Amino acid sequence: MTETRDLPPRLGPRPLPLHLTTATNGWISSRGVLPILRSGSQNWNPALAARAQKLQNALAKNPPPENPADDPFAAAVDQEIRTRLAAFSAGIRAYREHPYRRSLTDPETIWTEGNIRLLDYGPKDGHPVLFVPSLVNRAYILDLSERRSLLRWMAAETGLRPLLVDWDAPGPQERGYDLSDYITGPLEAMLDATRALSEGPVPVVGYCMGGLLALALAARRTEDISGLVLLATPWNFHAKRVAQAEALARAVEAAGPLFEAYGELPVDVIQSMFSALDPFMITRKFVKFASLDPSSQAAEDFVALEDWLNDGVPLAGPVATECMGGWYGRNTPHRGEWTVAGQAIRPETVTTPSLVLIPQQDRIVPPASALALGEALPNARIIQPPLGHIGMVAGSRAREAVWEAMADWLARLP
Repeated sequence: MTETRDLPPRLGPRPLPLHLTTATNGWISSRGVLPILRSGSQNWNPALAARAQKLQNALAKNPPPENPADDPFAAAVDQEIRTRLAAFSAGIRAYREHPYRRSLTDPETIWTEGNIRLLDYGPKDGHPVLFVPSLVNRAYILDLSERRSLLRWMAAETGLRPLLVDWDAPGPQERGYDLSDYITGPLEAMLDATRALSEGPVPVVGYCMGGLLALALAARRTEDISGLVLLATPWNFHAKRVAQAEALARAVEAAGPLFEAYGELPVDVIQSMFSALDPFMITRKFVKFASLDPSSQAAEDFVALEDWLNDGVPLAGPVATECMGGWYGRNTPHRGEWTVAGQAIRPETVTTPSLVLIPQQDRIVPPASALALGEALPNARIIQPPLGHIGMVAGSRAREAVWEAMADWLARLP
């Protein structure tokens, strides 16, 4: 932990106006639907139907008074709205004022091009493993803090030498990149740099979107890759939430003027799009955080993760179009239509030994989407830990449920 003096203020949860508006409108609107609730005409989510019926039965025994201002149920709803808004505000304030700051120093850079780096976590005599994170978020989710660093644990506790691709934000060179440019250019060059440290082929580990990049690498460079590990990697983008996936594609299409003006999709726009997958997730998280002891490890871990989430990077315009429009909109990977430099990326042709880890509680990549990839790979072992998308790499149970199993599998590769 570092001192907070002279450090820039936290901006999150980003985009803050969106989350404040969602919470305020969502809770205040509950006041306006009381007449519908009393009438029994509300269509309830099946999971809430029994509780809703119990509430309606209670309301039927206590009809509203003639003067709405005297309605005790309406007053209770008003009080609950105020309580939740106060807790949400308190959680945001506690987060923004928390003293924790990430203080880990980056390891040695062994390759660089433009804004992209390859970081070497050592040890020098360990067997190299190339880790490929998403282009959307910062790479240090795999090196989050002293207690939650997959890469530092692996370097210290195994005979492996993790090398991390750090994409950083697109610079002038990368703003014009599409996925083929990233994969056939810097990613293959970093595979060459990793391969040069080994006496034979090396394993590649891809996380989330990085798993798709790693899969493409395995399809193109089979002879240089000894094993492929895919963590929470989507494939069938229409396995669940098809309407939301197609809405993301339409939103990116509408963002065309942003690409023309800036050459990239800004961070707050990306955050807004993905918040639509679970609009009230932020409010739930920060209401819960308001009740934590600020000096606890749980509070520090929450802040470390939120800082990473709010430290996002923009996407190069061509990449945003290809991912949101192609992957989410047209489901090109699952349909066999995603190509890299003209080559169709088809998992059934990737015979490399593979380990596919699919978190059962993933709210970002539906497990069914990732399972479609695992089942299509001809030489894959599938593990489904009872964790979430981020919890599988940086959570309190990640080591026993994911890290150790992955390290053991990698150590057994020829």
